[in-house]
Amino acid sequence: MGTDIMGTPIDISSLMEQMKTAASEVANKDISVLKGFSDRQMKAIAQQAALVAAGIASGQITTETQEFFLDSLKTMAQSFANTLQGLAKVTIEKVWNAMVGVLWGAVGTATGIDIPAIA
Repeated sequence: MGTDIMGTPIDISSLMEQMKTAASEVANKDISVLKGFSDRQMKAIAQQAALVAAGIASGQITTETQEFFLDSLKTMAQSFANTLQGLAKVTIEKVWNAMVGVLWGAVGTATGIDIPAIA
C-alpha cells in the first residue's frame, strides 16, 4: 500500500490561468511604459529629422555638414532601437519571474514544501 504524498493536487487549468494572468499583468504594465517611452523618442527623432530636412533645404546645413547631421539621425535611431531591445529583455525576464513564482507557489501548495523564491 502506497501513501498519498500529494498535499493538494494541482488544477492544470487554474495554474495555466494564473500563469497567463501573472505574465499579462507584467507585460501589460511594461508595454504601457515602453509605448510611452517609444512614442516620446520617435517624436523627438522625427522632429530632429524635420529640422535636418529644413536645414538642408534652406542651405543652413551645407553639403559639407549634411553627412554629419544625417549620421546623427542614424545614431539616434540606433540608440532608440538598442534601448528598446534592452527594455524588452527586462520585460521578458519579469514575465519569466512572474510565471516561475506562480509555479513555485503551486508546487509548494501541492507538496506542503516552502520553495524559496528565485533569485
